[in-house]
Amino acid sequence: MSPEPAEADYHLQGQIGFILRKAHQRHLAIFASHIGDLTPPQFAALAKLRDVGETSQNQLGGLIAMDAATVKGVIDRLAARGLVQLAKHEVDKRRLMVRLTSEGRQMIDQLVPLARTITTETLSPLSAKDAATLVTLLSKIS
Repeated sequence: MSPEPAEADYHLQGQIGFILRKAHQRHLAIFASHIGDLTPPQFAALAKLRDVGETSQNQLGGLIAMDAATVKGVIDRLAARGLVQLAKHEVDKRRLMVRLTSEGRQMIDQLVPLARTITTETLSPLSAKDAATLVTLLSKIS
């Protein structure tokens, strides 16, 4: 068993959580500069609904890595804007189903090219090889 590093060897700037938070803050700033009228969680909900079609609110939360309370707020805000529609499940009335409206589909179809630009800009300090490696490594720990 290797010995614990001395406390003096701990530097916040070198810790994964700190580095991830700074990278995330940079990404959020880039996102906001391109897509100002949706939050990243709202965009994620629309994008995933575009991929999977109608799904339950809880399943959508799982697909976009959000807890039930958070996804409910996101969906409520999107519904208030007319971007998604909510309905009770035909059999299990406790399940709330979510689907894109035509306005929501139109919006997400227009935003996907911007999302690609955001990804490219976020990864721009890296070579293509390093960017691919970063995505692969982050996927392994997420």
